[in-house]
Amino acid sequence: MAAEGKGWAAAWDAYRQPQVLTLFFLGFSAGLPLLLIFSTLSLWLRDAEVDRSTVTYFSWAALGYSFKFIWAPIVDRLPLPFLTALLGRRRSWLLLAQLLIISAILWMAFTDPSKHLTLMAFAAVLLGFAGATQDIVIDAYRIESAERELQAMMASMYIAGYRVGMLVAGAGALNLAVWFGAEEGVYDYIAWQWTYISMAAVMLVGVITTLTITEPVTPDKPASSLSSTGDYLRFLLLFFVVVSFFVMSFFSVRGWVTPIASGFTDYLLVDLRLAGFMAEMLRLFFAVVMAFFWGRLLVRVGLVRSVVLRETYLDPVADFFHRYGRAAILVLLLVGLYRISDIVLGVISNVFYQDMGFSKDQIANITKVYGLIMTVMGGFLGGLLALRYGVMRILFLGALLSAGTNLLFLLLAQSGADVPLLIMVIAADNLSAGLAGAAFVAYLSGLTHIAFTAFQYALFSSLMTLLPKLLGGYSGSIVDAVGYEQFFLFTALLGLPVLVLIYLADRYVEHGSLTDDG
Repeated sequence: MAAEGKGWAAAWDAYRQPQVLTLFFLGFSAGLPLLLIFSTLSLWLRDAEVDRSTVTYFSWAALGYSFKFIWAPIVDRLPLPFLTALLGRRRSWLLLAQLLIISAILWMAFTDPSKHLTLMAFAAVLLGFAGATQDIVIDAYRIESAERELQAMMASMYIAGYRVGMLVAGAGALNLAVWFGAEEGVYDYIAWQWTYISMAAVMLVGVITTLTITEPVTPDKPASSLSSTGDYLRFLLLFFVVVSFFVMSFFSVRGWVTPIASGFTDYLLVDLRLAGFMAEMLRLFFAVVMAFFWGRLLVRVGLVRSVVLRETYLDPVADFFHRYGRAAILVLLLVGLYRISDIVLGVISNVFYQDMGFSKDQIANITKVYGLIMTVMGGFLGGLLALRYGVMRILFLGALLSAGTNLLFLLLAQSGADVPLLIMVIAADNLSAGLAGAAFVAYLSGLTHIAFTAFQYALFSSLMTLLPKLLGGYSGSIVDAVGYEQFFLFTALLGLPVLVLIYLADRYVEHGSLTDDG
């Protein structure tokens, strides 16, 4: 496999470059919103005596992170009045997203969920949308602000900041809530209010960073058919109408989709959990069809010119297949499967720790805090190694270690609640995950074209988690059927095809086309 050939001194000096250091602070602001929707908000809602089923519905507020590729082209192509001329395309969208994040957090802070649960839901949805939009812009900024050989270093710094942001929004926010007066079994809205106000203030780290960095230079951007303010407004109107029909269709068909899915799975004599999965897939498919139908109809009646949609959504996809040709399928398989081994295991990891007899304090301290430290170290190591030996070699090493460390969980399953062994397993697992993550982000960055950075990277990052999360949803059923030891062996074996794909991609894929020896 080809190496970059950089010396260790040059690799270490790369971390000191301003554009690399900037990614730590942008990563911090990207990692902060997520847990304010998930675990931290869940504890607040439970404190407010919101029932468990309603609490879990709030996780849907973060669906924007999974579907951000849908509006990524808008971020890629549409200028913002006044802000774009003042700050540039990337910084203007970044500032807007961060101001929306702060506004959403403050909205949540000044909403008591015990009295105004619906308003809290809307605020959480806004936070999810704004956080996903910030991710789109940061990914595009990272790719455009440095040459390809620095992308692994940028990724490792971003991962470090992201993890620290998550720690502040998770453990940090919970400690703040206790300090402000939240007690077990006693609901104190004021304590949670000041906690979220504090989190909104912490987001100023991202705002200050955005205002101090420079706009990346992006040559070769294609001319847009969006030539007037009216074009932009009609395009935005089409987007919001299509999204509205998607949401209404998704939530309006539950009454008749669930019985159909249940009847089908009863006929096939399969697990009832599959019925729920099939019902959700049917709802999603129906919502997509309805959104496409209404979008197509609005284009046909002239709301938006078809050339605009072609440039916005089809050209970035066509560009990828044009650059990679026959190798495009190989690349997409690698993107879709690279993280399958660790994501499938990660879905059930906390349940496994509890089943083994570890206490909640042990799980929190070892897997969260200590795990965070090891992930950050792995990210930095991955960035250094990728610059020294090349992204593809470290991509292969990361995949090998991610699959191999899953076998350590098998050893832990045989040993029970062995704390020293848990520390060793968490150290190895998170170190390899950080290393693999830095190399993989650098690899994905290299797949994008400068003309379509935001959309293509958002699409790749969504594809990256699609199949692993689908399969991860069945991890509990697999464990019930074969036990933890066989399950961990299964997840390790899932990593073997990935190694083959990396070898083939390194051998046959180069600069968007097949190499001569392919």
